[in-house]
Amino acid sequence: MDIFKKKIYVAGHTGMVGSAIWRLLKARGAMNLIGKKSSELDLRDQYEVREFFADQRPEIVINAAAKVGGILANDSYPYEFLMDNLMIQNNIIDSSLKSGVERFLFLGSSCVYPKRSIQPIKEEYLLTGPLEPTNESYAIAKIAGIKACEAIYTRMGKGYSSIMPSNLYGPYDNFDLNSSHVLPAMIRKFHDSKINGNQPVMLWGTGSPLREFLHVEDLADAVMFLLTREVKYPLINVGTGYDIEIKKLALMVQSVVGHEGDILWDESKPDGTPRKVMDISRIKSMGWEPRLNLLEGISQTYNWFQKNQKSLKMHSIAF
Repeated sequence: MDIFKKKIYVAGHTGMVGSAIWRLLKARGAMNLIGKKSSELDLRDQYEVREFFADQRPEIVINAAAKVGGILANDSYPYEFLMDNLMIQNNIIDSSLKSGVERFLFLGSSCVYPKRSIQPIKEEYLLTGPLEPTNESYAIAKIAGIKACEAIYTRMGKGYSSIMPSNLYGPYDNFDLNSSHVLPAMIRKFHDSKINGNQPVMLWGTGSPLREFLHVEDLADAVMFLLTREVKYPLINVGTGYDIEIKKLALMVQSVVGHEGDILWDESKPDGTPRKVMDISRIKSMGWEPRLNLLEGISQTYNWFQKNQKSLKMHSIAF
């Protein structure tokens, strides 16, 4: 049966990742999409989630719901990032299993891998070393979700699997500097500095770490790709397979934005993991590859930001 005719629940359908998946599902002709805002369904509430599944009876579930944030947010609120994410994913996974959901995709993050992992990072490197301390709580929660889906897949033979994307960016990203990730934070800082007379931009750390970035629309495409194929692995990396030094990324974003001031580095702030680049040989062997290069993706994201910034909730920057 065509999966796009089935009842598909996208948890977190209003966020950056969930909305990209939702848009692509609609474009591919999905006829029975289910989405609930947090004001309509509190995914941390076990009773509410069980009642929702009993009522809606989805056949496919894509879990893109999570409490997310950058280094500052993760480091400041470890308890909230651990507990909220555990409650959200455990309720969705358990209710999916008990209500007979046949296909389940759990979306995680590359931060689940060890801080000093061998590069590029293979799926089997999970739990082979200590995590990055600044986002350890979030990572531990996500690892629990991965292991729950793995147990369902290997012990019960059901189509439950996990996708680990590299650093994501794109439309509907979070541009609030108190909680954003590195790339949207750079776009915001360079833009605000440009319109304030090309003031210098202060960035965190040394700029030496290496990171890999995947446009959220490429992730959505990978989700569609995997939904239409038999589950071969309980855990699959999704990325580009290429990384970039943060200093070079800053210059790329600065050029796209058109900022002409200085770039300063606050070396008292943490760098995080020294390098993170994903081994995507599993999904490539199945026939999938990303389509957007980094420069194209940043340009598209900045254009979206400019058109939508007035509707975004963001703390202001003082100059």
